[in-house]
Amino acid sequence: MNTKIFKKKILIDLDGVLNEYGKEPFDENFIPKIKDGAVDFIKEVSQIGELYLFTTRNLLLSSKWLLENNLDKYFKDVTNVKIPSFLYIDDRCICFRGKYDQTLEEIKNFKVYWT
Repeated sequence: MNTKIFKKKILIDLDGVLNEYGKEPFDENFIPKIKDGAVDFIKEVSQIGELYLFTTRNLLLSSKWLLENNLDKYFKDVTNVKIPSFLYIDDRCICFRGKYDQTLEEIKNFKVYWT
């Protein structure tokens, strides 16, 4: 009998969610410092689900950033693929709530929080 408990997969975006993205000009070879409160947030969310770092950045650079910030123990993997998950946490998304007209309006008025 398999008694292993499976946690829900949660993808968390890097830029703008876990780091201070948007405060400096973009540099593909540099990931900004960790955002205040991110460590406590990750610790809490890791109790709810199995965490995956989602980013379009270089995966090796992103993995190094996790290590430098002592966050690697909370993440199962780093990916640039939107794997099937229970939840996606991203600063550039709109939640579809079943109404296309509402979604179109949100798209037209969308702004990231840090602009």
